Amino acid sequence: MKLVLLSGGSGKRLWPMSNDIRSKQFLRVLPTDGATAPQSMLQRVWKQIDRRGLQKDAYVCASKAQSEMIYAQVGNVPLIEEPSRRDTFPAIAMSVLYLLDVVGIDADEPIAICPVDHFVDDHYFTEIQTLGTLLTSHGIDLALMGVEPMEPTSKFGYIVPENANRGENVLHVRTFVEKPDRNRATKLIAEGALWNCGVFCFRARTIYDLLAKRGWPTSYEACVARFDEFPKRSFDYEVVEHMTSIIVHPYRGTWNDLGTWAALSDRTVSQTVGKGTLYECENTHIINELGIPVVTMGLRDAIVVATPDGILAADKRVSANLKDVVGTLQNRPMYEERIWGSYRVLDYQKLDDGTEVLTKTIELLPGKNISYQKHMMRGEVWTVIDGHGEVILGTDRFAVGPGDVVRVKANEWHAIRTEVGLKFIEVQRGSELVEEDIARKYLSWDELEDALASGLLLKDGSSRNRGE
Repeated sequence: MKLVLLSGGSGKRLWPMSNDIRSKQFLRVLPTDGATAPQSMLQRVWKQIDRRGLQKDAYVCASKAQSEMIYAQVGNVPLIEEPSRRDTFPAIAMSVLYLLDVVGIDADEPIAICPVDHFVDDHYFTEIQTLGTLLTSHGIDLALMGVEPMEPTSKFGYIVPENANRGENVLHVRTFVEKPDRNRATKLIAEGALWNCGVFCFRARTIYDLLAKRGWPTSYEACVARFDEFPKRSFDYEVVEHMTSIIVHPYRGTWNDLGTWAALSDRTVSQTVGKGTLYECENTHIINELGIPVVTMGLRDAIVVATPDGILAADKRVSANLKDVVGTLQNRPMYEERIWGSYRVLDYQKLDDGTEVLTKTIELLPGKNISYQKHMMRGEVWTVIDGHGEVILGTDRFAVGPGDVVRVKANEWHAIRTEVGLKFIEVQRGSELVEEDIARKYLSWDELEDALASGLLLKDGSSRNRGE
């Protein structure tokens, strides 16, 4: 059986710590066994999968924009890249075709789909492993895992079985109810309904045949080319609710959807993460990513979050409504993790003549480099504040250390690396400051070194043909 972890989310429910790039599964706030540094949901789940011996058959499906953060947090994992975000149905369809065409699995091999952003115990993944066996032994098309409800709530969808015998290990599904009000949820729980936790198991052939029947791409290559033509809908709506041969396996262990600050704060490393002071406060948490102190006095049931993306001070009871409140905010992400390190935006200005100026602090991790690249619409100035590294401008190379300043002009090829770690301030200045304004030539330092040593790289960064 293959396991696909879905990594998605728009980053609104846990604003301002999460954003369009750093969704909730990447937030490093959870305790780590035997370590002082906090971990993210993604890191926690990947370790749990390893402990259950599932990593060799596990893949992560995520948007291209999240790939570098995934590699930065859990290493070079098998990644299925979505060209754009189009909900869970297109993501799962692409994953199935990837496993069929690229990995080469048999069409009858079971595939389990699991969200990566839930807080669960290790036994959860043992239960997922049983879904493939249940799929075969019951001769059905789809096996789900449902969580036994802890309270009537409208936050989740409900799976309604044909009978209310909760002692059964497998129940046949009668219908689905999407996020009912509290009264309806109470009645559904009395009928034996389970929370839908978004875990699906099916044979690869089942989804392949469905795609063929509906005229959608049935090869991975075609799926990538036509990805934006897929309906932007969930797998539940597009597939599950139209199937009749379905069973659900009740899960009775630890399961939390840490989708609100009230829920996440109960799982954080401590009541204060970062620089924070609580004075005569009750059930109050501070999460602070800024370099300045945050002080709270006399607060009860509150969450205070300070990041480069914004500041939140909220009553935990109403924090569930945060997505609606910040939904109209369109600020650029102010913090990102990359495979080479991380950056934090310090300031952004648009001058009277239209020139944009963006100031970042960048941390380059030991043994890492930023690719040989150039920007067409901006220049950059780097001021090193800590550590040592090496810069290449065109074909010129030189060492840098604290206090050194490097000026990179527009259309000038450049790269930087460090063996010991490097922190520097980057000031971008140009007509338009967007991440898409970039051309890359060499991703690794070894590739760049080979090009320089061979004499094929000209001073302006262009390449000389062999034999010239």
